[in-house]
Amino acid sequence: MTPPAKARGRRTLLMLALVCAAPVVASYLAYYWFRPAGHVNYGELLDAKPVREMVGTLADGGKFRLSDYRGRWLFLVVDSTACEAACQHKLYATRQARTIQGREQDRVVRIWLQANDASAPSTDLLAQHPGLVSARTDAAQWAELPGAGGPTQNIYLIDPLGNIVLRYPADPDIRRMAKDLERLLRASRIG
Repeated sequence: MTPPAKARGRRTLLMLALVCAAPVVASYLAYYWFRPAGHVNYGELLDAKPVREMVGTLADGGKFRLSDYRGRWLFLVVDSTACEAACQHKLYATRQARTIQGREQDRVVRIWLQANDASAPSTDLLAQHPGLVSARTDAAQWAELPGAGGPTQNIYLIDPLGNIVLRYPADPDIRRMAKDLERLLRASRIG
């Protein structure tokens, strides 16, 4: 082989090696230096840890135990029995996010916990939220729920194993909250 033909062959081999190695090099660069900052979930992802057992009295006078709802996805709202506008919006948001799930909505239970006092929730409010589990509990039971501003400032999503997994603000974007729930229901074979 003549020296120019050898040089041309080496250049061709070098170009082939570069073309083959380029995707591998690009993937390492993208992974280590150009990571996307975003995530797909709307709610704040929490370190999954079991929620503490909560007991109380249902609106109809029966016994309430949070563990009785294990095996289902739970939206947990904690607020006063008076349920002012912010509380009503949280209940509305959980109702809508659950309803958007269509035939999968039976896998989701909505729970509203109130302080254990003498007052009872409004029957009109309960009529607006069919299927809502309303229970009065001792406020000390929810003290460990995570979140700035206390548990009354958040909506919690609990997985079928009893772990708090997501936290939403008191005024959530309902469509995005429903999208989170849809993804979880699709990925989960339990609950």
